[in-house]
Amino acid sequence: MSRFLIVILFTVCSPVFAAVDFFEIKKSALIAAASYASPKIINERLNRVEYSLIHHNVLPHSELSYFLARSPSGLQYLSFRGTANLENALVDLDVSLKLDTDLNIQLHQGFGAAAKAAYEDVKSKLDKSQPVSVTGHSLGGAIAVIMAMHLQRDGYLLDQVITFGQPKVTNVTGADVYGNLPLIRVVTPKDIVPLVPPLSPLQLKSMDIFWHMGQEVILMPEKNYAITQGLKSMMRATKFVSSVPDETNLHAHQMATYLTLIDQKREGAQQVPYKMEINFFGFSLD
Repeated sequence: MSRFLIVILFTVCSPVFAAVDFFEIKKSALIAAASYASPKIINERLNRVEYSLIHHNVLPHSELSYFLARSPSGLQYLSFRGTANLENALVDLDVSLKLDTDLNIQLHQGFGAAAKAAYEDVKSKLDKSQPVSVTGHSLGGAIAVIMAMHLQRDGYLLDQVITFGQPKVTNVTGADVYGNLPLIRVVTPKDIVPLVPPLSPLQLKSMDIFWHMGQEVILMPEKNYAITQGLKSMMRATKFVSSVPDETNLHAHQMATYLTLIDQKREGAQQVPYKMEINFFGFSLD
């Protein structure tokens, strides 16, 4: 049986998900949102969650902006800035996968190169004896996931990875190799950035397709949320294949929207099933 079919069989089973800690997700969201501010404002915002700015840089070529923060107890947090420009995000996703010789998996070319440059820039400033968490919004979330791969490979104490509106970074094989990353992908139902490129049934014979990893937390209205993973989270993209991105999708992708929806769930959050109403080769994913 191919690895691809094994992944499908695993994901169509009904996994048991751990309870979602929306207080922890809110802290990560605030740290991710701070990456869009100037260094002075970043430090002010970090102080509200009891972290301090240790290092901030904008890398040449990629213009990737990121920072390293640390709590009084030594906990470390890396945050990567994304973009709120939906059109640019979609254009950036239209590239092929390329072998990353350090991680030994296929990666999105642009994300892989930017993450590697960030890792080389920050690793001398990391304390290997203390846990490190990683976050980011949009393209910053993609960089965060690949950064987590580098950290895990090199033996850092990787605590958690929480991303917001994160696009895909690798293929089925890569997602399987790093499938044990402590990754939570937070999305909104109409944010299409996490859904592209879409999965076509005609691609199922190929291993060279983009594929998500980790647990997907879908922020529904009010106090409701849903959890998916694997094939079901990927198939959400089929609902948007023929759609033209509009202001609704842009609003759904903005970090401010994520923060508002997370705030609604800090007390009394209610998990509900996510209904896609999609049949896949005669099998209902609902």
